[in-house]
This record gives sequence, structure tokens and C-alpha cells, in this order.
Amino acid sequence: MDYFDSHCHLDPLRYGDQLVEVCARARAAGVTGLAIIGTRAADSEAAADTAAGASGMVAAAGIHPNEVAGMEPNEWDRITRLAVSGRVAAIGETGLDWHHDHAPRPLQQDFFDRHIRLAQKLALPLVVHTRESIPAVLGVLREALLRGPLSVVLHSFTGTAAEAAEAVEMGCMLGFSGMVTFRSSAALRAVAATVPIGHLLIETDSPFLSPEPLRGRRNEPANVVHTAHCLAIARGESQSEFAARTSANARRFFLQR
Repeated sequence: MDYFDSHCHLDPLRYGDQLVEVCARARAAGVTGLAIIGTRAADSEAAADTAAGASGMVAAAGIHPNEVAGMEPNEWDRITRLAVSGRVAAIGETGLDWHHDHAPRPLQQDFFDRHIRLAQKLALPLVVHTRESIPAVLGVLREALLRGPLSVVLHSFTGTAAEAAEAVEMGCMLGFSGMVTFRSSAALRAVAATVPIGHLLIETDSPFLSPEPLRGRRNEPANVVHTAHCLAIARGESQSEFAARTSANARRFFLQR
């Protein structure tokens, strides 16, 4: 099996001295690719350090929409410098979160736009967080695409089939996390079954959103196999073929090959 965890927060800030063991378990499970996603300047820099020289790992630099109100004065400059340095393969995560509203919506929208423009300027893919805000996010992305090309993944997608179809029509990738395995997520599995395989990614969002049967425990990249298994069944596909196709999608998205 060949799995690619397209969204994890895998860095020493969250896993400490257990990081080596976590990576070893991922490799043993067949996870050959990891995208380590930043949510602030510090963990974006840590993600870049972790991915540097590591086989199959890439990093993304960004500031989570729930974090933009608590930024230090130089954080956006640090994100920009890191992006320009060539040490990251993507920008994000960024987006809009209308569930928590930890940051004022105009401020979230401002920084979402900054991330989009940086991704377009550097021709890097964009990792987008959206919670109770998919129509607004799709509207922003539609306007951005009028300016020029933009590769996007809507991570941990939880929208409707109609929203998924709209995103796919715009060229977006859709990432599905351990949430899709929950017993209460039959509707989300049905949505995932409608997504063309070429637009589908799998992820853990580690250390969050542990899949069934591991809910309540800290998540880690090895657990992406449970999400792959669940989605392959929902789509009526073999797990090996599903894993191979989604891994190829992730490499194309993050590595442009």
C-alpha cells in the first residue's frame, strides 16, 4: 500500500520527542508521503525544518483563520520569507472559520486574501480551512481565479454534494479526514462517493480528528489507513487502488509531478 497523508500538523511543537516514533509508525503503515501544515509562523518554520531532507515530506506555511487575531507583529513577514525561501511546497492553512469566530470576520477575510495572493505570486498550491463558510470561501476563490491560476485543496471537507461539485468544477481538490469514518457521518461518506477520484485527497489532520476505531486518542499519520479503508468501501473501490490514486493526486498537487 502507498498512502499520502495530505494534511497533518506533525512537528516537535506538538509531538515533542515522540516525533521519531510517530514517523516510524507512519512508514510501517505504508504512509510514504506527508504534508506538514503550518498554522502560525513558529509551527510553519518547524514544519519546514522537519520536512527538510526527509523523504516524502513537504511543508506548508500559513496562519490559521482562528489565529490571525493573536498574531505577533512580524508573523506575516515570517510567513512571506519562508514561502519565498523555497522551503515549503504550499501556502496555508488559511481560509474562513464562521463556527468559532475567534478572529473578526473582516480580519479573516484580509488574511485569506493575503495567502491567496502569495500563493498566486509564487505559483504554489493553497491549503484552505473552511468551517460553516463554504459558500463564502468558494466565492472568494472564484474571484481569485479571475486574476490567474490557483491550485486549491479544501481540507477536511464537510460540505454538501452540491458544494463539492461546485468546488470540483472550479478545479479544487477535496481532502477527507477521519471525520468521514464516524458512525454519524453517513451523509459525508455519500458526498465523498460523488467526488471524481482525480480531485480527492485523504488526510489525518493530526493530532486532531482521530478516525474510528481510535476516537479519543491523539491522531497521527499512520491512522490515514483507516480513512482510506472507509472511503474505498464507500466508493466501491479496492483499497490498494484508492490509496495509489489519492497518493498520486497528492504528489501532483504538492510536488507538481
